[in-house]
Amino acid sequence: AIPTLKKVLAGGGSVILMSHLGRPKGPTDKYSLRHIIPTLENLVGQKVLFAPDCMGAEAAEMSKNLKSGEILLLENLRFYAEEEGKPRLADDATDEQKKEAKAELKEKQKEFVNKLASYGDCYINDAFGTAHRAHASTALVAASFPNDKMFGYVMEGELKAIEKVLDNPERPFTAILGGSKVSSKITIIKRLLDKVDNLLIGGGMSFTFIKAMGGKIGNSICEDEYLELAKEIIAEAKTKNVNIYFPSEVLMSDDFSNDANTKYGNIYEIPDGWEGVDAGPKSIEAWKQVIMNSKTILWNGPVGVFEIPKFAEGTSDMAKILAEATEKGAYTLIGGGDSVAAINKFGLAEKVSYVSTGGGALLEFMEGIELPGIKAIRE
Repeated sequence: AIPTLKKVLAGGGSVILMSHLGRPKGPTDKYSLRHIIPTLENLVGQKVLFAPDCMGAEAAEMSKNLKSGEILLLENLRFYAEEEGKPRLADDATDEQKKEAKAELKEKQKEFVNKLASYGDCYINDAFGTAHRAHASTALVAASFPNDKMFGYVMEGELKAIEKVLDNPERPFTAILGGSKVSSKITIIKRLLDKVDNLLIGGGMSFTFIKAMGGKIGNSICEDEYLELAKEIIAEAKTKNVNIYFPSEVLMSDDFSNDANTKYGNIYEIPDGWEGVDAGPKSIEAWKQVIMNSKTILWNGPVGVFEIPKFAEGTSDMAKILAEATEKGAYTLIGGGDSVAAINKFGLAEKVSYVSTGGGALLEFMEGIELPGIKAIRE
């Protein structure tokens, strides 16, 4: 978000920064935003003022007196329940108490929003990572600035990158989906079947498909309740002329640890007592052919348990292949928390076209859901 801040300052404006950290149940030093001040000052190259309470008289006074070129950081918005709009109740609260607390909080939230809005003349949302949350600072404050609200550069970059991939991809378009569960990606898979030429499915979610096709997956992760759906997705891909690729070879392990015994083998023939933990070299090689022939590539989800070094090779190789494809002219978008963590871990973030800052926000956007933080600016 630094370029957005610098743009405002260069134009003679002053900046009031609103943000959050963690999920505190009230004010606590652990989640105070004062801890980020030294890093922030280093990044913007100037002193940053701090309001120790985002709601207090001090915050209002400091905002009012802010001079051109100055930056004021407000304390963590989530110190107030009004930010998320969720009452903080005891576990044994009755339904009636919950109802009353919700109504009371809704009224208090209006005051919270009006107070925050009173600090500034324009509203900029540059937090794509929370655009899927209908929170006070991301969706409600914007309404107080009907003619003076806008996206920052991060938001603009995210929307351009995702819309380029989903709405106007250069073909062939290949999507790589990984991660552990089919259940969390169903809507995305179905939406992508109308858009992609190739779908590569790896990671833990691939075993549900393999079992659905009659494969023996040993102790590998599997969502048995989604076996029928997996068959439907395979059939739908065929109908829509989408090439769907699964790993052929996997790294098998007899324990979920870095000290485990491992061996490579056919994904359809994993023995009992063993589980698939990474894509094998033959799978990677086959996928590489597809990726290198693609013009647009979306990667969401690792193809192995990359957090454990012994099971990280497949995901590391995929990151390298995507960097190579980018160098040859393909447009590559990396999205979703784990894929982003992987591309950063292997030091290749600068070698791909775009790395999304959104986890849940990106997934919901890909599912076709209108995100509250984006809607609030556009309407």
